[in-house]
Amino acid sequence: MVLDLRTLSTVTDFFLICTADNITHLAALKEHLQEIFAKHRVPVWHTEGASAPSRGGGPDEPQWILLDGGDVVVHLLDRRAREFYRLEELWADAPRLRVDE
Repeated sequence: MVLDLRTLSTVTDFFLICTADNITHLAALKEHLQEIFAKHRVPVWHTEGASAPSRGGGPDEPQWILLDGGDVVVHLLDRRAREFYRLEELWADAPRLRVDE
């Protein structure tokens, strides 16, 4: 899902929200998006998140990663994290942009 925040936020223009099936899928999405950012010369200003047991997150904890590309902030979440944070509800006033597969 893509939320258009241009009229609602001075921090970023868009949120890209993705749901991963498991921690391996989460890591693959992160790597793929980092490659896309690099290909288009979009710097990733900041990366954070609980995305692996090595960072203290166990298998029962929600997993998430945030990639801050300035104008675009990417939220990668497993299903439990997506349900917990409910970003779409927090930004309910934001228009949704259609994303074609």
